[in-house]
Formats: sequence, structure tokens, C-alpha cells
Amino acid sequence: MIEARHLRVLRAVAATGSFSAAGRELGCTQPAVSQQMKALEASVGTPLLIRSGREMRLTQAGEALVRHAAGILSGLTAAEEEVAAIAGLRAGRVRLVSFPSGSSTLVPTALAALRAAHPGTRVSLEEAEPPKSVELLREGDCDIALAFRYERATGTGGGEQAGEGEWDDLVVRPLLTDRLVALVPERHRLARTGPSGSVAIGDLAAEPWIAGCPRCRGQLIQVCESAGFTPRIDFATDDYPAVVGLVGAGLGVAVLPQLAIESVRPRGARMVTLEPAVRREIVALTLPDLAQVPAVSATLEQLGRAAARVG
Repeated sequence: MIEARHLRVLRAVAATGSFSAAGRELGCTQPAVSQQMKALEASVGTPLLIRSGREMRLTQAGEALVRHAAGILSGLTAAEEEVAAIAGLRAGRVRLVSFPSGSSTLVPTALAALRAAHPGTRVSLEEAEPPKSVELLREGDCDIALAFRYERATGTGGGEQAGEGEWDDLVVRPLLTDRLVALVPERHRLARTGPSGSVAIGDLAAEPWIAGCPRCRGQLIQVCESAGFTPRIDFATDDYPAVVGLVGAGLGVAVLPQLAIESVRPRGARMVTLEPAVRREIVALTLPDLAQVPAVSATLEQLGRAAARVG
């Protein structure tokens, strides 16, 4: 294997014409230069220099290696400088995948702070709900995935997380706990309860429902069934503003994470607190090796700070 330090010695010998002159240029002794040249010739399996008295000239193989050495060494120098810039957060790239309500609340604050602190770091954003976002992370298509998982519906608001163990191979950065709230039309009989009061989800058993993303839809059915009824889902959409709009038009009721309502103006709809509480855990996920990358680590830190402000 050809080593970069041997190439540097070969270039110095070719430029100066002798081992002693090359040693003075490189700051080492003549025997050290000779030893490294012998090691290089052993590596390539052919002579690189023709020694004639005090003169020295390159063989055809030596000329070819010197010709390529300039590009190889300049490429290595560029690589070293780029890696140093990434390690020092003067450069770098982070591919972030987030679910929509995270994209509209946590991500903007975090990325604005990251850009202010490290303007050389670039972040791309793609939206995907879990488990798709987690699949993208495991397949190498992103560096950080914002994800969530719901507490199990126990009928008592218990805090056991569904899917325990599903992220055991990942680095999990807890961000916040997001409580679900009911959304009803403003003229609904329960609208006057308001967010300061509370209702049981069973009070909404006879209502038509608007459901969200597949994972949220599954959680809604589980919570309702734990309260003794199966919801009649008239509409289903992944778009939270669409859910709010359908409720505001009086077409049904919904249960949404509070974070999802942060960036939506619920015209014609009112939030109502649910009891017992139903919560979801919001986290940032990455791979163990990626967690050591400075740009990824800095992004995780800013997501944590953004979540603390929201929480």
C-alpha cells in the first residue's frame, strides 16, 4: 500500500535530486529519506530511482508515480481541510426528517438557532410520519428523524409507552410530552367546557369523527375502544389544517396532539381537555455513529432547546 508520507519523500527527492537535499527540505536525515524510499519501492514492487554516483534520476515507474503524486497529495490536503471544517462546525450537512406538526413548531426554532451559531452547517428537511421516518433513518436516507409514540390506552392515563423496544438500536433524545386534546365545533354542546374544563372521551361516543394520520388513527381507535365504543370515522386526512377545517365546518369531532394545533388557527372549532389524559412522547432519533458527528450533535442540541421552549 502506498503511503502519503512516502509520496511526499519521493516528490522531494525528484525535485532536489538527492536524498540529503530532500532530507533538508523535509526536515529529516538522509538515512531516513533512504529508508522511506526503500519502503516505497517495496510497496510498489519495482525500482523508482536509478542511482549513479552522486546523481539520481527517476525510472519510468518513478516518473509515473511523481506525476500522480501531486493530485493525490493535493486531494488528501483538501480532504483533511474539509474534515477539519466539518469537525469544527464550519461546514457540514444534516438530513432531517420530521412529522408535520414537528416541522411547523420545533424545527423552525431549532434550525434558526443552529444557523445563527454555525452558519456553515446546512440542514435539509423532508416530512414523513413514523414509522416511515424511522425506516429512512435506518436505511441511511437521513441523519435525524423526529418521531413520536403514544402511551398505551389503559383507561387510567397510564404512562407506559406503546412500542417499547422499537428504538433500542437508536440514540433516543427525548424532546417533550405532547397531550392530546379534543376539537369540537364552536356550537357543539361541549364547546363551552373550554380548555380549562375537561370531558371524557366517552362523551363523544355518538359523534362523527375526523381522524388523522394512520398511526394517530390507530391510537384514536384504541383509546375509544378502551372507553367502551368504536368511533364512527367519517373523514380521514393526514393534513392537520384539514382536520381543523372539517371540525370547524361542523362535520365532526377530532382528537389532535396539542402540538399540532400550535401552528393552526382553529376557526370555528374549540379545544376541550380530555380526561383521562392521553399523551405522546416526541423524540429525536439518530444512529449511534451519527450521534458523534458534530453537526448532528449540534442539531440535536438545538431541537432539545426548541422543545424546552414549547414545553
